[in-house]
Amino acid sequence: MTAPSGADYLEFALATARAAGDAILPHFRAVLDVDDKSGGKNHGIRGEEHGWRKGASRYTWVIDPIDGTRSFILGQMHWATLIALHDGERIVVGVAHQPYVGESFCATNGVAEWRRGNDRRTLGTRRCPTVADAVVACTDPKMFETAAERSAFDRVASRARFTRWGGDCYAYCLLAMGLIDVVIEASLEAYDVQALIPIVEAAGGVMTGWTGAPCDEGGTVVACGDRTLHPEVLALLAGASS
Repeated sequence: MTAPSGADYLEFALATARAAGDAILPHFRAVLDVDDKSGGKNHGIRGEEHGWRKGASRYTWVIDPIDGTRSFILGQMHWATLIALHDGERIVVGVAHQPYVGESFCATNGVAEWRRGNDRRTLGTRRCPTVADAVVACTDPKMFETAAERSAFDRVASRARFTRWGGDCYAYCLLAMGLIDVVIEASLEAYDVQALIPIVEAAGGVMTGWTGAPCDEGGTVVACGDRTLHPEVLALLAGASS
């Protein structure tokens, strides 16, 4: 029996995300009771709700059923179901599915796509060689836990063309579409980022921690659509002049 390929796993992840969307949509823009959550042979599963249940294989599905919870609660559309597959060394599949508008962003084997119904489009970031040309996005200034983190963000934002707040996971998808140039965030978890990393990188961008190290486990994260812009952004985040 042939082992499943990255493409097989991607289609499974998409089907799962769509099924999750079907279950979630009846609760969107409905009156909700909200809890404040701040502060054997099978694959493993990792997510916010149930922690990390490791399986016997090297594979782990990293899941966030509703990334962008506050947007969801407020009836805004910057939320999605995120599903990633990690093979123990790297992320091999990433899916972000927004069921209200019926669009999915997905990546495997170095190819990123936008899908809606039968329509498909290869994703590609846009050229933006300097911060002065960049559109910078961040979900919420409160995600910066220290004054130093906020100052680092401000060093980039003050030099950018303009800044937008409130994008949640959708900001990374828009970056992969070539509509945003930089996303800078902090206080993220693995389930917030792992589905988005292959989408950004297969579209031509780069996504790391603020030091340039891998960001698979979350923390402080920066995504740049133009890879040549990344060193300038890292230097500003570190406090170096540019």
